[in-house]
Amino acid sequence: MKNPLDPRHKKRQKTVEDLFKQSFYKQKIDRQAKEILANLEIIDSSIKKAAPEFSIEKINKVDLAILRLAIFELIIEKKEPPKVIIDEAIELAKEYGGETSPPFINGALGNIVLQNQ
Repeated sequence: MKNPLDPRHKKRQKTVEDLFKQSFYKQKIDRQAKEILANLEIIDSSIKKAAPEFSIEKINKVDLAILRLAIFELIIEKKEPPKVIIDEAIELAKEYGGETSPPFINGALGNIVLQNQ
């Protein structure tokens, strides 16, 4: 498990929480969550290609927030290696999601990495 004091992990937790909350009501969100929402068309298009059997509306809101953050980091921000981003997303899925969240997140992000090679 990731070090809970790692500042990058804390920042990702905050962004996932902001994205999740934004699914239900408008609120003040951090800069990264705003950037993700500004790129939602590109990000959600990637999700649809990576997990075509799941419509965006049917994906668990927590899983969707984690996917959106990870895809933003993978295809737009590109500051970390894909393996680091995927590992971090799986950790977030273990913390916030259900028992099917980690394998779903892993599979979808693996597809995105393959599609963007």
